[in-house]
Amino acid sequence: MISISPRQLDVFVQVARLGSVRAAADRLHLTQPAASMALSEMEKQLDGPVFDRERGRLRLNAKGRELLPIAQELLERYEEFGRLARGGVQALTGELRIGASNTVGNYRVGELLGRFVRSHPQVAIRLRVANTDAIAAAMLDHELDVGCVEGPVVHPLLEMTPWRDDALVVCAPPDHPLARKRGLKAGDFAGARWVLREPGSATRTTSERVLAQLPPGETVLELDQIEAIKQAVVAGMGIACLPQIAVIDAVATGRLKALETPFLDLRRKLFLLLHREKYRGALLDAFLGDVAFN
Repeated sequence: MISISPRQLDVFVQVARLGSVRAAADRLHLTQPAASMALSEMEKQLDGPVFDRERGRLRLNAKGRELLPIAQELLERYEEFGRLARGGVQALTGELRIGASNTVGNYRVGELLGRFVRSHPQVAIRLRVANTDAIAAAMLDHELDVGCVEGPVVHPLLEMTPWRDDALVVCAPPDHPLARKRGLKAGDFAGARWVLREPGSATRTTSERVLAQLPPGETVLELDQIEAIKQAVVAGMGIACLPQIAVIDAVATGRLKALETPFLDLRRKLFLLLHREKYRGALLDAFLGDVAFN
């Protein structure tokens, strides 16, 4: 009979997240030998390893990837068991791993996290900011509990829930010919020099949809940060499609001009992203409840 302890599960989950026994031991306030022994005993009961050893790092093998979400669920249920046994009135504790695409992580983090952090101060928040493709991949690998992204993600294991309406604007430096022209038309963008986000970004996908509605232009730069694109446009390197929320200050101070383009559809949705096989315990339920009211 397999008898795996919560400590062994905890070590397994933390090694999977952090990539080493030493880092897992530090996170769990254990000695490294104690963490190594816990993992070794668990693997012995499972009749085989759950990690591949690669250049000093531990990476989940096929068995480990299959067992990780179950281990996470068991730990969450164990925590909930203790909370309910004590009367269910204790504050929520634990760790919530959240992924946010760049627009959300850099400009809407207060909307995403503010209410939850105020309501549950004992919960540790781990926020990862990356492009939409990277967040979706991390969700599929069970590295994140929930994501918030800028564009549609199509995968049978991922569930998308609309969260916010969002929009892009076409920006140019104030002295750009398009910024000085009144009554812009699509044809005025012929030969325009564009600064774009990197492939895999939802902003890039929306920008490509916009560019398809305009005469051919030239891509002069691809950058992976919205702030870098803003600075490139301010410096006169080209024009760009940027999230409206990201350019409010730059437009207000006159460093950027938001072009009037009623002939372009620049609307989009922001979505919450959940793994369909992820256990939704009290911690995740509380977050989803709070973010729905933000």
